[in-house]
Amino acid sequence: MTRALVIGEALIDIVEREGRVQGEHVGGSPLNVAVGLGRLDRDVDFLTHIADDERGRRIVDYVQASGVRLAPGSISAQRTPTAAASIDDTGAATYTFDIDWQLSGTPEVAPPLIAHTGSIAGFLDPGCLATAALIDAYRLGATISFDPNVRPALIDDRERAIARIDRLVEKADVVKASDEDLRWIDPVRSPEQVATAWQSLGPSIVAVTMGGDGAFAVCAAGLVRVEARHVEVVDTVGAGDSFMAGLVDALWSLNLLGADKRRDLAGIDVDTVADVLRAATLASAITVARAGADLPDRAALTSASSL
Repeated sequence: MTRALVIGEALIDIVEREGRVQGEHVGGSPLNVAVGLGRLDRDVDFLTHIADDERGRRIVDYVQASGVRLAPGSISAQRTPTAAASIDDTGAATYTFDIDWQLSGTPEVAPPLIAHTGSIAGFLDPGCLATAALIDAYRLGATISFDPNVRPALIDDRERAIARIDRLVEKADVVKASDEDLRWIDPVRSPEQVATAWQSLGPSIVAVTMGGDGAFAVCAAGLVRVEARHVEVVDTVGAGDSFMAGLVDALWSLNLLGADKRRDLAGIDVDTVADVLRAATLASAITVARAGADLPDRAALTSASSL
């Protein structure tokens, strides 16, 4: 088991500023994580749901250019999903989606060392049920990572969506969320309180990004905070996904992935968690300094880490 499996949506982001279309970019939170890991020289299979159309072929070319293998069965949609991303003056994006999320069967891929899912794949019917079933199956041999990456525009039953997110948190070894995600999920408790409650459900690490305020993580050994890297922000598209990829990559480098390493991951100390968070924060900083979800490769990450 030397590969990652990423399960989730791939789509085309139609980027708009001041009501004008600036361009179309390949996107989707799980796709970005898969590409981010691929660019960091990790072997990755990506299970998604796209069509054999112009946009779908663009996605195929994009993931393959990053060394990612598209899992069999991924090209079965009627149309490739899109997301209209409106960028405001601060570089933050809001999204309007056109997506049909479905999965069927178990993909013909090698047993993964880590299986990651998140965002739309975790809550949108009907495919979220298949996503959850696959996570249950892969947990026997793999580390599970999860990023809820909440998309309120697609949620018509808030309580049901939160229940589905909670179930995936319980199955996960590593959870990453933004402070905005946690405030939407639980507007009463602080992000620190929610992260601590989630960590008590089973994950070894719950990491939370806070934009320019850095990130923190909760593990059995305690709570750890790191500062954000100071860069000139072009836009924040893909920032959280880059953090997620950097987080997984750092744990991979520490030989803490795989079901047989679950006890070691659960016993991680605060100094190691801080190092992992700094690596993830660096990956995110590189991405926000670029236009679109342009996640770093190994050379860019190594170069930036020396600065």
